[in-house]
Amino acid sequence: MEISVKVGRPQNQKSGCLLFAACAGRRHSTLLQEYDAASNGRIGQAIKRQQFTGKSGELLQLPPAEGVRGVRIVVVGLGAEKTVSGEHLRQAVGRAIDQLTLLHEESLTVVAGSFAVRNLPMEQRAEILTEGALLAAYRFDRYRTPGKTPAPVPPRRLQLLVPSAGERKAAEAGVAAAQAVSHGAMLARDLVNEPGNVKSPVWLAGQAETMARAAGIECTILGQAELEQEKMGAMLGVAQGSEREPRLIILRYQGGGANARPVALVGKGVVFDAGGISLKPAAGMEEMKMDMAGGAAVIGALQAAATMRLPCNLVGIIPAVENMPSGTAIRPGDILTAQSGKTIEVQNTDAEGRLILADALNYVRRYKPQVVIDLATLTGACIVALGHHATAVLGNDQRLVNELLKAGEASGERLWQLPLWEEYAAQIDSKVADIKNTGGREAGTITAAAFLGKFTEDLRWAHLDIAGTAWEEKGRPCYPFGGTGVGVRLLLRYLRDRG
Repeated sequence: MEISVKVGRPQNQKSGCLLFAACAGRRHSTLLQEYDAASNGRIGQAIKRQQFTGKSGELLQLPPAEGVRGVRIVVVGLGAEKTVSGEHLRQAVGRAIDQLTLLHEESLTVVAGSFAVRNLPMEQRAEILTEGALLAAYRFDRYRTPGKTPAPVPPRRLQLLVPSAGERKAAEAGVAAAQAVSHGAMLARDLVNEPGNVKSPVWLAGQAETMARAAGIECTILGQAELEQEKMGAMLGVAQGSEREPRLIILRYQGGGANARPVALVGKGVVFDAGGISLKPAAGMEEMKMDMAGGAAVIGALQAAATMRLPCNLVGIIPAVENMPSGTAIRPGDILTAQSGKTIEVQNTDAEGRLILADALNYVRRYKPQVVIDLATLTGACIVALGHHATAVLGNDQRLVNELLKAGEASGERLWQLPLWEEYAAQIDSKVADIKNTGGREAGTITAAAFLGKFTEDLRWAHLDIAGTAWEEKGRPCYPFGGTGVGVRLLLRYLRDRG
C-alpha cells in the first residue's frame, strides 16, 4: 500500500473515498460539519434517516455527490467519546478498509483530524491509523492461481489528511513507525500462514537468514550436530520423530552500547505439530502449521527493531522442530535430559513446546540478558481461560510483567496476568525424574509456565502464551483469516517504551 501525508481540507480532495470518524452522542466534528455544509447537508440527513448513532463498529457509506468532486464518503463510529482508545481507531480504519475492498475502491483519504482521542498526539494517531490500514489490507494469497480464483483487492493508496503544516512532520514520523512495525507483523503472518509441506525447520532458518541479511542483523544457525554438541536433549527429543532436522535460530541486533546487556526474545518454533505419539485429533490439525507463531513474532520483531534503529541490543532465539509420530519418536514415559542437566519425564508428547523452550531458555543465559521474554502457542488451556481476545502473561518479575501489560494496552495486543504461585509447581513433580512435562488438566496454562520457570530461576523472565491470539479463524477488522502476527506490535511497544 502506497502511503502519504497531505495538508488540506476534506472538501478540496479528489481521492476516491473520504473517511471520517464520529463519536456516539457527538456525531459532528468541526471537519465533518464543514464537509457536510459543502455537500448540502447530505451526511446529516443520512445520519438522521439511517439512525447512525456513532457507536463503535457502525459504518455510514454515501456514494459520490454533486458539488464535492465526486468522492465517496464513509463515516465510522468510534463509540462514546470518553471511552475511545487507540484500538478503537485502529479497528475503525480496519473496518473501512474491509468495506472499501468489497467496493473495489483503489484509494482512501483518512481525515486524521476527525479521529480525535484525548491526550493522543498526531504522531501516535497517524501511527495507529496507518497500522490499522496496513494490517487490514494484508492478504496471504501466493497459492491462489492468478485469474482462476480472484479475490477483492484492498485499496492501493492511503492518504492521511492533516489540518496544518505543523502536524505534517509528526504524522510522517508516525507513518514511518507504523510501516516498520506492521511489516514486521506481516512477515510473522506470512511465516505462520506458510503450509507445512513447505515450512520445515531448515526453511524457517533460511527465512530468518534472508531477513537478517536485508536488515543488517547477525544470524547464526545451529544444526543437528551442533545441537548434539550443546547437549540440547529436550529439543532433540522432540525433533527425533521427524525426518526433517531441527535448527536453532539465533538473531542478534546491536543498536545499543557495545557492552549493554541485551533483551532476549525466545519464540517457540514448532513448524508443524501432529502431537507426536500422543496424536492430536484430525479435526483442526491443519491449523497446527501455526505452532511456530512465537518464533515468527521474534523474527518479525527483530526486523522491525532494526528498521526503526531502536537504541537497544536484542537477541532472538527460535528452536525450530517438527513434532511427528514415527518409529523414532519419543514415547510417553521416556526421560529426556535437558541442556541444563535437569531430567524430564515425558508424560504427553503433545506437550512439546515447553521441552524445546527449556533448552532455548537455558541457551540464552550465555548472552547475560537484562530480561527474557518468551512467546509460545503453548496450551489449549489458555484458550479455555481467555478465549481469543487476550494473551496470558506470567513471570517471576512483576515489574517486567507490568511493563508488558502496559505495552499490551497501548499496542492493542492485550495481556491478562495469571498467577504463578509456588503451589502450582507441585503439579509437575515427577516420581522418576526431576520434573514431568505436564501437570494434568487443572491450571494447564499455569503449570506449563511453572515448567518453564524451572529453567529461568535466576533470570528476569516473562512468558506469553499466545495460543488463543496467534490465529484468526473467521476474520475481523485488522485480522484477516490466518496468522495474526501477534506479539510483534506488543514487543515493539515494550522496547520503544524502554528506550
